[in-house]
Amino acid sequence: MRKKIEKSDAEWQAQLTPEQYRVTRQQGTERPFSGDYRVTDEHGIYHCVCCNAPLFENEHKFESHCGWPSFDRPLGQAAVEERFDESHGMRRTEVVCAHCDAHLGHVFPDGPPETTGLRYCINSVAIAFHPGE
Repeated sequence: MRKKIEKSDAEWQAQLTPEQYRVTRQQGTERPFSGDYRVTDEHGIYHCVCCNAPLFENEHKFESHCGWPSFDRPLGQAAVEERFDESHGMRRTEVVCAHCDAHLGHVFPDGPPETTGLRYCINSVAIAFHPGE
């Protein structure tokens, strides 16, 4: 198992934009429909903005009309970790980067029934698209 990437808050703040830091390191959420949530046919991989670990394939992105990028599965079992989240008076499953613990979003059981039935609802500021990978 890989060792987790650990940095001080000051190091994360120096590396990330204020919005990326707020979302990924402070478990924030970007406003719906404010980021890049569009579905395209372009081949590529979405990486963590904090540590550049590969997380999601564009081929598994779908239009959920929720205002955030949605995927039906992560790149692999080792890409993300899921944690129980009771913040904001809700019971949800938080999704974090398995390599650096960056908050990515949440997973819900209302995804496409013809694939996994899951919807990984991910903040667009937490991921960076690498086309052609």
